[in-house]
Amino acid sequence: MIPNYQECMLPLLQLLSDNQVHTSKECVEKLSVTLELTEEEKSELLPSGKQTIISNRVSWARFYLEKAGLVKVISRGKYQITQEGVNLLAEHPTIINNDILYRYDQFLEFMKQGSTKGNNDNNNIKSLQPSFTEQTPEEILDSTYKQLQSNLSEEILEKVLQQSPQFFERLVVDLLVKMGYGAGKITGRTGDGGIDGIIDEDKLGLDVIHIQAKRWQIGNNVGRRELQSFVGALAGQSGRKGVFITTSSFTREALEYNPSNVKIAKIDGKKLADLMITYNLGVSTKVLYELKKIDTDYFEE
Repeated sequence: MIPNYQECMLPLLQLLSDNQVHTSKECVEKLSVTLELTEEEKSELLPSGKQTIISNRVSWARFYLEKAGLVKVISRGKYQITQEGVNLLAEHPTIINNDILYRYDQFLEFMKQGSTKGNNDNNNIKSLQPSFTEQTPEEILDSTYKQLQSNLSEEILEKVLQQSPQFFERLVVDLLVKMGYGAGKITGRTGDGGIDGIIDEDKLGLDVIHIQAKRWQIGNNVGRRELQSFVGALAGQSGRKGVFITTSSFTREALEYNPSNVKIAKIDGKKLADLMITYNLGVSTKVLYELKKIDTDYFEE
């Protein structure tokens, strides 16, 4: 299990206790060995996919140690322990976390800078920055974003289920057009084995994709029989490609059903909502945040 960033503080300071200059990469590599991480844990990425979790947590552990005056930056990506850091290790601590760092005035001042206006006394600072927090700021941001997306996905499905079957058929065509397919239309046919819509596979209309749209309540899952009926309808239209979209889910038998003569893409309610969010169908941007970092190349002479 990958330690949280506070659990990385003590082993990181111990690594730096030789008073030598160490690079960020070296610290991550050596701590990965010290912490006995598996190869899978060493390569596990943040949800953003831009950094490994262990690298991110070691980086934040170093950042907070630096703000407490226990570690100093020598140059870009190079760090060294300070005398304050040596003194702390001399106490033989069993753990170093934010509660320990609050002993240092400069760490407390740093935390005050990020506190809410009017809440910058010491007790309020500690309550706003609880020591039990295990996630780094990036992890908190990523997990919050994922939760908001999950909530929005549920809201979308609820809204879609309130609409008419005809609206749902139009929605499906609109989504596929948004995804980059060509012109589409609703055929108006009915029945479990019917074709609800047709869309060009590309802008030139060199091939067509047939659509089946099932606006079914959650729990009323699509089974193998419905897929077989759809395949039969495709055969009647000499179709070779189809998209079966439902607001519910597919049974295990349906998911395992892959006929050899046609290609069928299966999209359940969750995937449908995620695609609507990705391609901005039925949703709008509420607020946009930009997460920036130092451009170290600019500051190099």
